[in-house]
Amino acid sequence: MDFLDNLVLPQSSEHIMLLHYMLILIMFLFIPFVSIVFGGTAISLFYKRKGTKPGNELHLRFARDVIETLTLTKGIGVVLGIVPVLAALLIYAQLLHTTKAPTTIFIFISLLLISVGMILIYVFRYSQSFREIFETVKELKYGDDEVNHKISQYREGNYSLGMKSGRWGFIFLFLAVWAFVTGTTSATFSDVWGNQSLISLPFSWQVLSRLIFFVVAAFALTGASIIFGFFYWEGGKKIKDDEYREFVKKNALTIAFIGAIILPLFLAINIFALPPVALSKSVFAYGLGALLLIFVVYHLLYSITKLKSFNYGGALFFVMMLVVFSFIMHDQLAMANATEKQSLVLSTKYEEYLIQLKGETATVAEVSGEEVFQRVCSACHRFDIKLVGPPYNKTLAKYEGKLTQLVAYIRNPVKVDPAYPPMSNPGLKPDEAKAVAEYIMNTYKK
Repeated sequence: MDFLDNLVLPQSSEHIMLLHYMLILIMFLFIPFVSIVFGGTAISLFYKRKGTKPGNELHLRFARDVIETLTLTKGIGVVLGIVPVLAALLIYAQLLHTTKAPTTIFIFISLLLISVGMILIYVFRYSQSFREIFETVKELKYGDDEVNHKISQYREGNYSLGMKSGRWGFIFLFLAVWAFVTGTTSATFSDVWGNQSLISLPFSWQVLSRLIFFVVAAFALTGASIIFGFFYWEGGKKIKDDEYREFVKKNALTIAFIGAIILPLFLAINIFALPPVALSKSVFAYGLGALLLIFVVYHLLYSITKLKSFNYGGALFFVMMLVVFSFIMHDQLAMANATEKQSLVLSTKYEEYLIQLKGETATVAEVSGEEVFQRVCSACHRFDIKLVGPPYNKTLAKYEGKLTQLVAYIRNPVKVDPAYPPMSNPGLKPDEAKAVAEYIMNTYKK
């Protein structure tokens, strides 16, 4: 997206690391909130529709209380539901600058969709309150038939508006989540950059498995949030109706349990679907931590059911949040590993930019690439034979037309081929690295 490229600033390696930390914080704010709103809207729509035709007040009351409890306020909806997507868009634009990654395109689409979706969901929420007003007015039985007719029309119109805004809000929110998942997945799977069409990418199995994981986790977290909000937070809601209390308890526990029981399967799929370049011990550690926390969730759900007490409601909610946070850390570390070479390219360009900005006159021409090669590189590398490292004739083909990436690798090498030991950092200055990169590429092409 060209207009975002114009906003990108040169970034040092320290700035890039800071951007990754900021992205983790943004995900910590956005993912749990949008998950709860997503699950809460789906549940509220289901029970509102289920309770309207037979006039089941338990279902209608539950539908209203769920959406009011879980969506909090409009201001929080903007701060936690829309602003983080905008911030993530700007950060990904910085981190993936000059690449062909479609990440920013999908996150921009997600930003548009979620803005519309959140507005419609809050319209749906407030229509629930108007329903109570119309039901109260209905009981007054005005003597004027025309007034009664108008009230009936407004009541039906409010119901129709509420259901339509709720359904469309949920659809827009689902599409926004799908676009967001597609964008963040494409950042981790660098092999799709420029190789897969924008239309087919959202339907790839990697994206769909992550989307299913989000939906399942959203319902598990929503169930835990209902228990937390209704029975634990600030002493819980003062529910005097025992029948309604049991209704809420039964349905919230069922929702949380069904979501939690499916979670490990898709969590495991997402861990083992990661490309090799994204893997590390930390990635596996956070993935394993999320799995172990899910089993703690099972224990807490069992305790609440068996003991018929909500003293564990707070623990259930916070452990479920830790499951989400662990997966976010797992996912963000994988993305950082997958984009490590891109980060090296950006930091190298930043150093070149600083040299130009300071007006330093040192140029690559003043540094002999052959001399740097003989002094630093020749101990481990040759063009046509294997020494400590692989022969250049075998490895340089992938860097044709990508001199900047070669310079970045020379300055900050990472292990690529398991058949060879990792290359140590030669400690070259930017001009030395560029000079030797040009030398070995020119020699290789001869």
